[in-house]
Amino acid sequence: MTHAADTPSRPDIRAVVEELLRRSIQGDPEHIAQLYAPKVSWRVNWPAETHPSVPWIRPRSTRADVADHYRTFPQHCPPADAQVTIDDILIAGSDAVLFGTSSQHVVATGNDFTMTFALRLTIKNGRITHHHMYEDTLSVQTAFNPS
Repeated sequence: MTHAADTPSRPDIRAVVEELLRRSIQGDPEHIAQLYAPKVSWRVNWPAETHPSVPWIRPRSTRADVADHYRTFPQHCPPADAQVTIDDILIAGSDAVLFGTSSQHVVATGNDFTMTFALRLTIKNGRITHHHMYEDTLSVQTAFNPS
């Protein structure tokens, strides 16, 4: 049985999501990672072992792993060359789903990619416990392959 005190309110969920977006723009990996629980369920919709050329795709399960992701990604896709648009945020219970578009430049190949994505976050006790990204993996993988 779930009690009202066990379920975060919608404003609390939205506040954590908005803080994640704000910190992501600032780009401090350690500060971003503090929004996550010490243990986190981190997934993308493609297995890292089949796409070793994409450096940030790997299993992650801790706050330190989250910080590593936020350090690794901008090394390969610089924020100055990026454009990310959040089209909508849906909140249901302790989950938030962000829908958007990301355009990135890959330093290693000089290629660009644009993809749509859905990011599902679960927030409990003010911390992100699940980070599940669903993205256009073909466009990312293609951009990492030299032309």
